[in-house]
Amino acid sequence: MKNYEKELNLLKENLDKAKSLKYKAEARLEQLNNQQQEIIRELKELGVNPEDLDKEIKKLTEEIDSLFKEANELMPKDILEKM
Repeated sequence: MKNYEKELNLLKENLDKAKSLKYKAEARLEQLNNQQQEIIRELKELGVNPEDLDKEIKKLTEEIDSLFKEANELMPKDILEKM
């Protein structure tokens, strides 16, 4: 004969675990949404449209590369040779 009470308790435990996981996932989603909104706000304060972020990163990378190249060109070669 089956122990229905035991099966029912197991189902209840599993349901409680599933509810707990759901609440944790919802809280995490809310936290991530808040972080996303904060990042978007910070980007706008910097004058960067979130949709243009890839272009802005590329532009800044090119600017950094250019500044490194310029700095290397301005470095006196004879000092480097003596090292």
